[in-house]
Amino acid sequence: MKGHPKGLIAAALSNMGERFGYYIMNAVLVLFLCSKFGLADEKATLIYSIFYAGIYILSLVGGIIADRTMNYKGTIMTGLCIMASGYVILAIPIMATATNMSWLLPLTCVALFLIAFGNGLFKGNLQAIVGQMYDNFEAAAALKGPEALRQAKEKRDSGFQIFYMFINVGGLIAPFVAPLLRNWWLSANNMVYNADLPALCHQYQNEGSAMGVAAMSKMMEIIPAATTADVNMMNLTEFCSDYLKVFNEGVHYSFIASVLAMFISLIIFVCTKKKFPTPAKKAATESVSYTAEEKAAMAKELKQRLYALFAVLIIAVFFWFSFHQNGTSMSLFAKDFVNTSLFPPEVWQAVNPFFVIVLTPIIMIVFGSLSRRGKEISTPKKIAIGMGVAAIAYIFISAFCALQNYPSATTFKAMAATETAAMKAAPWVLIVYYFFMTVAELFISPLGLSFVSKVAPKNMLGLCQGLWLGATAVGNGLLWIGPMLYNSIPLWQCWAIFAGVCLTSMIVMFSMVKWLERVTK
Repeated sequence: MKGHPKGLIAAALSNMGERFGYYIMNAVLVLFLCSKFGLADEKATLIYSIFYAGIYILSLVGGIIADRTMNYKGTIMTGLCIMASGYVILAIPIMATATNMSWLLPLTCVALFLIAFGNGLFKGNLQAIVGQMYDNFEAAAALKGPEALRQAKEKRDSGFQIFYMFINVGGLIAPFVAPLLRNWWLSANNMVYNADLPALCHQYQNEGSAMGVAAMSKMMEIIPAATTADVNMMNLTEFCSDYLKVFNEGVHYSFIASVLAMFISLIIFVCTKKKFPTPAKKAATESVSYTAEEKAAMAKELKQRLYALFAVLIIAVFFWFSFHQNGTSMSLFAKDFVNTSLFPPEVWQAVNPFFVIVLTPIIMIVFGSLSRRGKEISTPKKIAIGMGVAAIAYIFISAFCALQNYPSATTFKAMAATETAAMKAAPWVLIVYYFFMTVAELFISPLGLSFVSKVAPKNMLGLCQGLWLGATAVGNGLLWIGPMLYNSIPLWQCWAIFAGVCLTSMIVMFSMVKWLERVTK
């Protein structure tokens, strides 16, 4: 791309397969764990939280491995192969039963670990390579003079935004794959998708005739629209088993698409890896003498850079805790409170990458225009603004739920099907929410990567990118809090708590902006 380092687009295309698999998991994992194993929302989202925390914690491990071996490209390729092996295990359509639960659920968790470990080897190290591209780009520009260097440095933020936009193409396609395959397989077996039915089928399998009048009535009300077969109390057990089997087989098939995406990414990376630099080693064995004052100044600068890095990492924890509710409490909200007659809940995960692709050029034009007029917004200030926009998203959804008088999800799901159907929200509510959250993401995620690449010591690039992903891991480790609140308090209060977290983070970030700007000069 004109004005940017060669290899930027190749790196982004290499990352698209990982994004494809990531967004399939983001769209289906919680719902899949509930429908396959009959897990409660809270238990499924706890596994989700541990899995997504593991992805980013293991990115720290992957960064350390690549930094020590200086084999970034080999580490990346190994990561893609390990991720593919995890998706292969998930693609095997084994029906969960009372006799195999003791090993099938642990096997599923092993597959999730392989995906997380492979992602850890891959993700941060590819980002470190992109950061090195801009280090080399700026070093070449410095030889041409101060003005050329200034212009080159201005390209870093936009470069990471371009990288982020392209990798989200995989994320745009992925959420459609799982529901399309699942609905095709249901249709092939004379069945129709219904978001409420898997949980009711599991409840009937566990409780039988002791299920409860309200739940049984709701189930018998839903079944006629979900199958062409004549289902009555005599064959209800058989129907529940068949529906769960077919429903989950369709989801398993979507993981085959993830395996293919991993291999496409691997092929792209192998074919283009010669374009990629290797992040710089620690300055080699030069015999240079420094005075005590010079050593103290160097140590002070290093400390300031690391303090700045950790300050932004703390803000990142709270952003990802709020943002990644899209795969937990917001996925449950889409299933329980939003009309899914036109779009199944998984499809809403495509709205975020769609907005990333559409809004990135617009935001880049705005930032570029401000820069040309001498009013450039610094990276730390952009991150603070992003936290404010995330707060707006949650203020909106909280206000909407207050106006609709939505109770907790537990109370809502216990109501009759006709009553809940009349109360369900229109799809535009999720579109507005994801619009604001995507704007916030574009102010924080790619620019956070850019910030890390600016302040990271040159011999710690992989490690520092891993620390950014480690902060994401901490935020992901807290994701289970969202579904817990979602199921226990009125929804407007649940979303108001997230709004408060984002507003507080924005205020703290703005208070540090001047200091962070000095450190990154």
